Amino acid sequence: MRWLALLLLLVSVGIYYLPAYLGPSGGMAEVASGSLPRVASLKPSAPEDPSGAEPPLSRSSPLSCVRLGWIGTQERARQLIRHQPLAREAEFAVEEVERHLAPLHWVLIPPQPEEVALREFRDIQRQGIDSYLVTEGEYRNAISLGLFEHRESAISVLEEKKRQNLNAVLANFPRNQISYALVFEAEPDLAEALVKAVKTDYGSNFDFVEIRPCEGVATPEKNP
Repeated sequence: MRWLALLLLLVSVGIYYLPAYLGPSGGMAEVASGSLPRVASLKPSAPEDPSGAEPPLSRSSPLSCVRLGWIGTQERARQLIRHQPLAREAEFAVEEVERHLAPLHWVLIPPQPEEVALREFRDIQRQGIDSYLVTEGEYRNAISLGLFEHRESAISVLEEKKRQNLNAVLANFPRNQISYALVFEAEPDLAEALVKAVKTDYGSNFDFVEIRPCEGVATPEKNP
């Protein structure tokens, strides 16, 4: 009887655990294989911004935009570029600018008919007075007696010419000028080094040297 009771017990246990061991189709269930993901690969998702805006991305440091001037001729500006080994990497360029300068003060004898102006000009030259005949422009056939930056100096000469019985007047002499500048952009440290190299090569002082962050280049955003 004891053996019969033990056999019935084993059959009962087998019937209880057998469905869990067999698959849905009645076959042997396969044991899942593979490896668990590493902790480093599990990244928590970023919280959503209520406004819907995307979080700012990290940006690189801005480049420096450099401008040096003024240079008298385009050829001199290009020569300075040719002497810089890193000119191509920094994208050197020559900028042409029409500079609006304050007019000079012009002492002159007003325009006259050409024959009259030539005759008076020769007479003034014989007197040893420094002068020249204007041959083009608004004051064509006028006789120039001097150009001055300061009005006081011009007035002094004007009074002197009048004492010499010359019909002199004072006029403005426009002097807009075409000048050239070097422009380039580079990493800040390289920009500083290139500025020093160009200044040394130029051999004299520039009227200005501008070094500033380039416009339109993103900078890192800071949290308040």
